[in-house]
Order: sequence, then structure tokens, then C-alpha cells
Amino acid sequence: MNVNDSLQAALRIAQLAAESGGRAYFVGGCVRDKYIKKLQGDAQASFAEAKDLDVEVHGLEPQALWDLLQQVGEPEAFGESFGVFSLRHLGLDIAMPRKEHAVGRGHRDFAVSVDPFIGPKEASRRRDFTVNAMMEDVLTGELLDPWNGRADLQAKVLRHVDDVSFPEDPLRVLRAAQFAARLGFAVAPETTVLCRGIDLTALSSERVEGELKKALLQSEKPSVFFETLRDMVQLGPWFAELQPLIGLAQDPVFHPEGDVWVHTMEVLDRAAARRAKAENPYGLMLLALCHDLGKITTTEVLEKDGRIHSYGHETEGVAIAAQLLERVCGEKSVRAYVYNMIPLHMRPNVTAYARPSVKSTNHLFDEAASPLDLIWFGEADRPEFAGKDEFHGDTAFLMERLQAYRETMAKPYVMGRDLVTAGLTPDESFSELLAYAHKLRLAGIEKESALKQTLAYARKREKQSAGL
Repeated sequence: MNVNDSLQAALRIAQLAAESGGRAYFVGGCVRDKYIKKLQGDAQASFAEAKDLDVEVHGLEPQALWDLLQQVGEPEAFGESFGVFSLRHLGLDIAMPRKEHAVGRGHRDFAVSVDPFIGPKEASRRRDFTVNAMMEDVLTGELLDPWNGRADLQAKVLRHVDDVSFPEDPLRVLRAAQFAARLGFAVAPETTVLCRGIDLTALSSERVEGELKKALLQSEKPSVFFETLRDMVQLGPWFAELQPLIGLAQDPVFHPEGDVWVHTMEVLDRAAARRAKAENPYGLMLLALCHDLGKITTTEVLEKDGRIHSYGHETEGVAIAAQLLERVCGEKSVRAYVYNMIPLHMRPNVTAYARPSVKSTNHLFDEAASPLDLIWFGEADRPEFAGKDEFHGDTAFLMERLQAYRETMAKPYVMGRDLVTAGLTPDESFSELLAYAHKLRLAGIEKESALKQTLAYARKREKQSAGL
């Protein structure tokens, strides 16, 4: 898709619409993002960098708009009854002005009526936030701002457009939190109050995950997403497992930043600063979110010294994380990544301090779904104030050991066919023999020597089975 092609198509649509008495506007996020750049001092801000362009055509009946689009390209009606069209091979959506109101709790439960002559203000009333309700004339560049969105952009405020239409789509609660995190905006007090009374239970997990992924992968401070939901009293039902972290005490010697919630939010933001370097950015962010959930069931104050401990939280947390992720994460491989990494999450920093043998770090990295991401997580889990103490090591050491592990894994190693060539018959014992050979590999034993040792181990097992 070429943005310039989409812009040219939008211009041609606007010209043809004007010839027939209509008017075309850029609407939605592309307008918001352009004016954010303008407010940031970019006088040349335009739609040239927009990922998606949305155009709304007023003053033309549906058939007239369809005929017009055929003069521009290959139109497709992916929401014909809603007056929504696109042009094939272009990142350009074309819509007609419409009214809609909820007739049920599902995200498709809306009655929609197309009205080409409703006017810009009424057409924009159905939009969620004032900053998303601005419109720009495609031909003249005139900004239409019926709900004072530009003022809210300047103030960095998310304010809902309409008290009646806003609650009809519960996803807007999550969108408010997502935009707050991604744009660095605050939610208007009246919008926060409105969001507190909206039921989110009818949302689909796919729509919830869509907003979650945007917050985790596109914002510098994804903690704002969860802090905003907390302020709205909307962590449940989708993120209920996070609520017990609020006020859950930690040992102040190692966590002077505060409770487990505060720690988790800080780790989340530090992980966001490292996700571009991760092999699995989404998995890394979910790991940051879920890594200390086990503290919910393991935290206790020891009588002997009054210290707070959470022994075993790294293993106990997997089951709690599963409750959350089975609900909000549809990617099985990502869930598996998180379940693998949670029990390992404390080991990078402890390992870096202890500086054990290469064999030991090889075993650690071999257990991890992503050894590199485990290192980045360890860095995110390390408080900014932390020096090198018994719980905090340095990343450089871990990176050196990761390189050693990769070099080890790149060398020739004992495989099943090597055992067959040596005269062994494949049977149920092969998995045990290969596991033994793998341990030798991690210990840095060269293939030839490892094969000899594995065959000797096989003969020993055979004698033991024969009772000799």
C-alpha cells in the first residue's frame, strides 16, 4: 500500500463528490494524529505518514457514492448496509454519515441508519472521544471541530463526545485506557465517572486483547493502561487477577518502591523500553505483567524476624497467570512462552551476581523459551536504584554467557542417528539416552567424546536391566 496513492484517491473522491454537490472529509485517527504533530511544532504535518486513512462523504446517496468510487478504483462494500466501502489495494476506507444505537450487549448489536444529509456535527456525535471527532475537508483543509477536540488535544485530555452513545460500546472503556497510555493523555473526570458504570462482561476476548496489545506494544508507559482501568474500577472482569497486587506488601529492603502493584507497573514500563530488542515483544510484556502473580498466594510475614517473604512465588504464579492469559491472550504460543519464563524470572539477576560455571548458565538458557528475552526481563526487573548486590547482577555478564551458550549449541552434537549407526536399536530408551547426551552437550563435551560416554551409559543401563 502506498500512502500517496491513497491520498490521491481521496482527493479524486472529494473532487467528484463536490461536482455532485457532496463534500468529503478526513475523519478519525488520521486527523487526530496530524493535529498532534502540529501541536508538537511540526508545521508541515500531513496525512502522508498515516497508516490508515478514513474518509466520510456527505451529501450523496449510497448508489451515487458507489458509482463515484467506480470512477476512482475497484470499490468493495465490506459494510454496505452501514455505508462503509473501501478501494481495493489501498489503505483507504470510505464511509457515509450514519446514526447508530445499541440494541443489545454485543459489539455487533447496533441499529445503523445511513443518512447522507445528517450534517458533520450529528455524524460525529457517535464517535468516542472529542479528539477523534475532528474532521478535515479533503479539498480545502478546513478543520471542522464541533466538539472542541483540538482544545482537548492541546490539553492532552480524553473526553467523551456524548453521554448517551458513549456507553453503548463498552470497548470504549478499554480504548480510553489504551489511548491514555499510547498518547500520554489523561482521561477527563466526567469520562472516568461514566466509565465506572459501564459493564464490560459482554465484550469478546478478541476485542479486549486488541486494546491490550496496543497498550503493551505501542506505548512508552503501558502502566497507564492499567492505572487508568484501576481508577475507573474496571480491572475486572478482564484483569481481575491484578487486583490483589494492590496493597500487597513486599520486603522494603529489596522493594522500597512499594507494593507488588507498584513494582509490577514499574517493571512493565522498563520492559517497554526493551521490547524492541526482544525476540517476542508481546510475550515479554505479558511476562512483565504476570511475573509476580504468585506473590498473591505465597506472601507471608515470618515470625522470627518480621521480614516479608514470598517463597515459591515464581512457580505458584504460573497457574494464576494462566487464569488471566487464557481469558485475554488468544495466542497459544505466547501463553506457552509466558508459562515457561515465569518460573525462571528471578534467575538472571541472581546468576549474574553468582557468576556460576558456563555449564550452569547453559542449563539456564536451555530452559528458557527465549534466553535473550530472559536477560532483557532481568534488566527490567532490576530496580533503577539497584547496584550489584546478592540479587542484582550485570547484563554484560549474561550476554557473554548467552554467546557461549549459542556457540555450544552451534557445534555438532549426538543425535538419534548416531546411536543407530553405533549399533543401538531405537526403542523407548532412546529419549533417555538423548537427554543424557544433551546434558553432556550443555557441559561443553565435544560430540565424539559425548557419543562414547552415551554409549557407555547405554551399556551400563543394559547390564542393570539384565540384573548383572
